[in-house]
Amino acid sequence: MVVLQSYCEGNESLAQAWTQQGLCPCFYFTLVPAVLLSVCLLLGALQYACYARFSRTMEPKYIPRSRLYHLQVLLSVLLALLPFITFLWQMLGMQQLYGYMVLYACLSAVGWAGSVGLLHLERTRVMAQDRIRGHGAILLLYWALAFAAENLAFISWNSPLWWWGLEDTNQKVQLSLWLLRYISTFFLFTLGIKAPGLPRKPYMLLINEDERDVENSQPLLSDARHRPSTWKDFGRKMRLLTKYMWPGRNLLLQSLVIFCLMLMGLERAINVFVPIYYKNIVNELTAGAAWRILLQTVCIYVALKFLQGGGAGSTGFISNLRSFFWIRVQQFTSREVQVQLFRHLHGLSLRWHLERKTGEVLRSIDRGTSSINSLLSYIVFSIFPTVADIIIAIVYFTSIFSAWFGLIIFLCMILYLALTIILTEWRTKYRREMNTCDNAAKSRAIDSLLNFETVKYYNAENYEARRFNDSIVKYQDSEWKVNASLALLNQTQNLVIGLGLLTGSLLCAYYVTKKKLQVGDYVLFGTYIIQLYTPLNWFGTYYRMIQSAFVDMENMFELFNEEQEVKDEPGAGDLRLLAGRMEFENIHFGYVDGREILHDVSFTVMPGQTVALVGPTGSGKTTILRLLFRFYDVWGGCIRIDGQDISKVKQVSLRSHIGVVPQDTVLFNDTIRNNIRYGRIDATNEEVIEAAITANIHERILTFPDGYDTQVGERGLKLSGGEKQRVAIARTILKNPQIIIFDEATSALDTKTERIIQASLAKVCANRTTIIVAHRLSTVVKADQILVIREGRVVERGRHEQLMRKGGMYSDMWLQQGSEKPGGLDVESKESAETENKAQSKENTEAESKEGGTIYNQPASSEAAAESTAESASTASHPSTGRSTATSES
Repeated sequence: MVVLQSYCEGNESLAQAWTQQGLCPCFYFTLVPAVLLSVCLLLGALQYACYARFSRTMEPKYIPRSRLYHLQVLLSVLLALLPFITFLWQMLGMQQLYGYMVLYACLSAVGWAGSVGLLHLERTRVMAQDRIRGHGAILLLYWALAFAAENLAFISWNSPLWWWGLEDTNQKVQLSLWLLRYISTFFLFTLGIKAPGLPRKPYMLLINEDERDVENSQPLLSDARHRPSTWKDFGRKMRLLTKYMWPGRNLLLQSLVIFCLMLMGLERAINVFVPIYYKNIVNELTAGAAWRILLQTVCIYVALKFLQGGGAGSTGFISNLRSFFWIRVQQFTSREVQVQLFRHLHGLSLRWHLERKTGEVLRSIDRGTSSINSLLSYIVFSIFPTVADIIIAIVYFTSIFSAWFGLIIFLCMILYLALTIILTEWRTKYRREMNTCDNAAKSRAIDSLLNFETVKYYNAENYEARRFNDSIVKYQDSEWKVNASLALLNQTQNLVIGLGLLTGSLLCAYYVTKKKLQVGDYVLFGTYIIQLYTPLNWFGTYYRMIQSAFVDMENMFELFNEEQEVKDEPGAGDLRLLAGRMEFENIHFGYVDGREILHDVSFTVMPGQTVALVGPTGSGKTTILRLLFRFYDVWGGCIRIDGQDISKVKQVSLRSHIGVVPQDTVLFNDTIRNNIRYGRIDATNEEVIEAAITANIHERILTFPDGYDTQVGERGLKLSGGEKQRVAIARTILKNPQIIIFDEATSALDTKTERIIQASLAKVCANRTTIIVAHRLSTVVKADQILVIREGRVVERGRHEQLMRKGGMYSDMWLQQGSEKPGGLDVESKESAETENKAQSKENTEAESKEGGTIYNQPASSEAAAESTAESASTASHPSTGRSTATSES
């Protein structure tokens, strides 16, 4: 018959916490459930009261379906039942039961049942002022304490009262049940950090999100106010950085990484022996040991201290040596991340680059890459060693002194780390807000400086200064919050450290007075604790630095997360350019879902032909060129070059065969030589000069003081518009593409400069397939085919003469451009002007013939001349260019 005996075994007192080299089971199994139940009942009741008053029920559609959440519930229910299973086994396996066993089963079951209720509460209801994502602090604290309590069993490793000896069946069963509790609490704590059963975003943000325009719904850098914890996706972030930390193809750097890790392990061992030898010195001096023994002990102590370093903030020989060898590894990581990010940004789509804020991107890259230099060092050589030192200290003092010392250190460390993490997470929002204000200030400054001409045009210097000042004021407000919360955190940490040191010192001094410890032991305790608290004090700093580094790197990680919109298909081959025939077949495209820009556009450009795209602004002409470059993928239809679908070939090979002369030529802030050489990086100086001669800019370059080494300034602003256009033409000539695109290449130039540039273009376009986008129709009258685009559709097509005879939209545009002179002309004046301009047009034609001819018909000196050009062009035969002129009207 099972008989309930006294509360503890052997009628011992509950106050006896340490017995037979371990914790007393009666003390342990009374303290642990009592603490857990107190947390669950007291704090849980407070949470229930707050939710009852200030919460609302979640809509089911916003609650994620998660198997991991059901695993959380299952583990919690299992932990609630395990005490009864343990109690049942004790009843069956032994004849005596003690009161603490019954109390443990009841309190544990009630505590875990309460945790299941809190878990269900947080999944189904949400606070009205919800601003965060994840479980509440009470549940996380309960799970953390439960897991920490199971770890306390290791203190009693050498005690025969526990199950470690596995001497009989009862101990084996007890060990199995403990392992089940240990694994369950570990998974609960881990899943609690992830919070799988709760929405990924704050609930209030979810229910207030509106559907936005696709092109505007993807901000470059997300709103700092609604970001989750910095430690979200910690594993993914670390994997991203670790692959750059480990130099896979450099054996020397790999050896340095391993050597630095070995030095870190050596430091941990030295940290243990320094206080021990200090204790030996005190005991030997007290006992009057021989000078030879004392000399040896002092020398060893000094040598260890030299290797360790002395004082707060100082580093020893080993630490300095490790830092020295780590420099190359750190540089490798920083370089790899920056290069990969730079390559990734260049691989992003044109859509992203059109939406980006350059100043904000650059600031995010600067902060992110600079944070990498310190992040890995803090984690590998500061956080991990500090945690290892804490574990070593707990085990050492529990084994050598008593469990009370280990318990004091354990509780102090847990409280210190918990407060550090909680307060740091709380102040993270201020750090993010400061970064957002910093981005805004720098972006505004850079945007203003890049547009300095506009600022001066409108005398807006003071306005820009005021706007920049407002940005700085907002930044400084956020900065004050960051610094003020940092001061609060430091004071809290100092208070915890002081209380722990006071409690441990008083206990140690008491044992010394009772002759249970020697004076040297007190010195050992004080030295070890101060030595432990020094890195622990820095632990808060390191944690904040890591937190700040992750915050600074969040924007950089977001850039890494940007997906390439246009990707090469797996196994895509190179474009095989044979003749340069281009086919646009039933093209449909739009920049934004629901708004189509191009509607069933179809046309063919034969090898060597010149095709012009004309039409009003916004009709889709430039979009066609972007699709040809494959800056975007079409929604429907197909674009082929020599019968090959451009979406099936590599983008690099496609763009290598296409050259472009844009309307707004932007040059790099480099020399003229390097800007021309950009067309083909491996070109020689002689080839660069030859391209410049062909582009008719060589003589102009020689007039500059530095010739080809002249710096063109930012975006090429030191050069005139015509000079920049000719540099762009020279760059295209050097590239030597088979397909050439002109996007309003001469629209912003005067007539003289335009004629010079068009003469250069004639040389470039000889026997090449060419597409021209133009608003000035007089520049495309000799194109082999003219496509009139309106609202994304080809409304007319044909040669100039055919379109003029048709009398449609093209003819109207021609007449409008030919009658733009203010005041207009009456019939007689028009006839007179036409007669005069016909003669002038004839002279211009003869001059062009002497000059070598161009692919465009040059504009006349007045608007009326355009009409005469049209009349002469309608009767003139098309010049022989060696190109096919067969076209059909739409």
